[in-house]
Amino acid sequence: MCRRGTVAAPTLPPFGYPMDNPIPPRPSSSPAAGFDRNVTTAPPPRGQATVSPANGTAWWQQGWRLFAAAPGMWIAITVLFAVIMIMLAFVPVLGTLATTLLAPVLTGGVLSGFRAVDRGDGLTINHLFASFSDRLAPLIIVGLLYLAGSFVIMVAVLAILVTAIGMSGIGALLSGDPLQAGFALLATFGIGAMFAMLLGLLLGIPLTMAYWFAPALVVFRNAEPWAAMKASFNACLANVMPMLIYSLLGLVFAIVASIPFGLGWFVLLPVFAGSVYASYKDIFEAA
Repeated sequence: MCRRGTVAAPTLPPFGYPMDNPIPPRPSSSPAAGFDRNVTTAPPPRGQATVSPANGTAWWQQGWRLFAAAPGMWIAITVLFAVIMIMLAFVPVLGTLATTLLAPVLTGGVLSGFRAVDRGDGLTINHLFASFSDRLAPLIIVGLLYLAGSFVIMVAVLAILVTAIGMSGIGALLSGDPLQAGFALLATFGIGAMFAMLLGLLLGIPLTMAYWFAPALVVFRNAEPWAAMKASFNACLANVMPMLIYSLLGLVFAIVASIPFGLGWFVLLPVFAGSVYASYKDIFEAA
């Protein structure tokens, strides 16, 4: 009810939708149906979805679809990304640090490119550097957090190796037979190396889970770095089965891509990046 003398403001449809269809269509829930190209100004849901194990296959399918929309440009972006990383790696002392810190920044640009392709917009080389303009600092912090986690894992692995060498050294000193001492040293070191590798793997998986969606969350949701990594870890943990199927398929694709002199990686890498974007959208932007 309006007061006398006033006129109620007309209700306008959301921007981007026809006047005769004011309600935006609901995105398809089928993982193989592709992405909804209708864009709204409302922010995505702040939670995360638990999806079907079959979605692990659909992510690769959608990654291929996004790659096939602009294959030449995606290969060019992949080559440029690789060249930048290789050049930074050759920088003395600071090379490893630079690649670790800039990798999430360039990844954010790649994800922005997939967002553009997903919406039907054009893709350019400039998308690779899109995150340098507005999300540079948070993405660098994501890289720092990943570097800190990697350092902790490295220290733990080295501690096991040093302990194994110390134990074998003590055993060699107590043994009067040099040959027996040598075999004991090799055996103890081998067992220590095996445990070190196992520990590195067990600690590396949670770190990878925390990093997986972090660049996308920073770029698309303006999430804080630490919160983004926590949300990424929780999302991977809640979707263990689709992530497992996705990873096993990725292993098969990696073997196939390596057969023709590794040339298949020029296609697999951008498809992989597209699949990461697909998994992010499926889990964090579900209807």
